[in-house]
Amino acid sequence: MADEIDELIEFLSDPNPQVRVAAVDIVRGLTGGEDGLRALTARADRALPALLRLLASAAGSGAGEAAADSLVNLSQDAALAARLVSLGAVDAAMDVVAKRGGEQPALVRSLVMLLVNLTHVESGVAALLQVGDEKVQGLYVAKLVRSFCRSSSDSEEQDTFEYVASILVNISKVEAGRRILMEPKRGLLKQIIRQFDSTNQLRKKGVAGTIRNCCFEADTQLQNLLSLAEYLWPALLLPVAGKKIYGEEDRLKMPLELSSALSHEREAVEDSEIRQQTLEAIYMIVLQDDGRRSFWSVNGPRILQVGYEDEEDLKVMEAYELIGSLLVGKGEGEQEQGEKPQ
Repeated sequence: MADEIDELIEFLSDPNPQVRVAAVDIVRGLTGGEDGLRALTARADRALPALLRLLASAAGSGAGEAAADSLVNLSQDAALAARLVSLGAVDAAMDVVAKRGGEQPALVRSLVMLLVNLTHVESGVAALLQVGDEKVQGLYVAKLVRSFCRSSSDSEEQDTFEYVASILVNISKVEAGRRILMEPKRGLLKQIIRQFDSTNQLRKKGVAGTIRNCCFEADTQLQNLLSLAEYLWPALLLPVAGKKIYGEEDRLKMPLELSSALSHEREAVEDSEIRQQTLEAIYMIVLQDDGRRSFWSVNGPRILQVGYEDEEDLKVMEAYELIGSLLVGKGEGEQEQGEKPQ
């Protein structure tokens, strides 16, 4: 078996394209099982470079897609992911995505999944952010966000860039990533927030997680966040507003984006993690004085009061209560100072 695996890896670099295609297809099958993964991991020094070469040289054939699928499976191991990053896998993946985005959606989808795995490791995040090169820093991220926001589809099978949502969560866990996403001139966070309306749960969850991570910068970037209030508050409050129709008196105290949405019955956001993430984001905003004033200006406390009545998940209820404890005794004065909704 060992000799056969060694020979198979050699075939990945065979001069004959048909041999390479057949070999990489077998490798893809092997990476779908534990024994195959273990055997290829033991030979990673030869297998990984060969698969990366196939990405660059055979992207237009079936070999590119099989190589990408193989790398997705192998990169679930953090050590292999880090090794792939050191071999230039981030640059290779982004290069093929740029060249083949419209021609081979299945290949590009696999490469985006590969980038998800690579950004689980610190070096992968740095490579995707292009840290250290001010001229291009953030360029890869901007390209992915642009594709993410332009390519949504009602069919999850056809949503080539849906896994960008997970990449955004990964890179927003670090300060450098949050800084790039929140830079006003780039406008990336605004584009991302507007994807919260997607019916695709992977997109929705990724956007919620990204907003939450960015709110860790609320103490220094609050004004940048509040400059997006028109989009930010609906994205954060609607998932935790419950299913009830709000009365006119409550809605008159809200901006149009919220009052319109809360004037009729809605489907609840079933994913409790999304509800918890949006509440955690709200908490970090309302820790700041201006954040609390903005929250009052959209009738946020009333929305959370109604949403709490419908909540059944204990962890999410605790998140509601944490915000409530922060607002107690600070509400009336700030409510008077809060901006009037337009």
